Amino acid sequence: MLTGTGIQIAADSPLRDDVAALLDEHLQDMYATSPPESVHALDHGTLAGAGIVFVTARAADGTLLGCGALKELGPDHGELKSMRTTAAARGRGIASAVLEHLTGLAERGGYRRLSLETGVEDYFAAARRLYARHGFTECGPFADYTEDPNSVFMTKTL
Repeated sequence: MLTGTGIQIAADSPLRDDVAALLDEHLQDMYATSPPESVHALDHGTLAGAGIVFVTARAADGTLLGCGALKELGPDHGELKSMRTTAAARGRGIASAVLEHLTGLAERGGYRRLSLETGVEDYFAAARRLYARHGFTECGPFADYTEDPNSVFMTKTL
């Protein structure tokens, strides 16, 4: 929870109606800004599957503010997926709070490394700055990714 804000970050289902709508928006934006072969966002069903912890940030009244996921890549390596903040909640520190929550889950889960893939387009500049502020640095492809001129790969040692 963000201290003094009444915002709760907790495990949730990507299949809930409000969450599914936010994830639909996320996928639409990914396909609008990147070539299809460079879109690595996961669909709702995959995000609800094994090996993925999905969380949401909600206001005290239950209003959805953002979401994110932690995907297990191996016993000591996790990947951030589906980080998204609602338009109304942007600029309020929600993305940082979700990122910090997921990083804490990764640390408590024994991960020694946390990685992510994001886009190179200007649309993704704010996300890249967010990750850099939280200690992520650019790296090469990891897991099943390959070199892609439309992708930026980042990692952080925990």
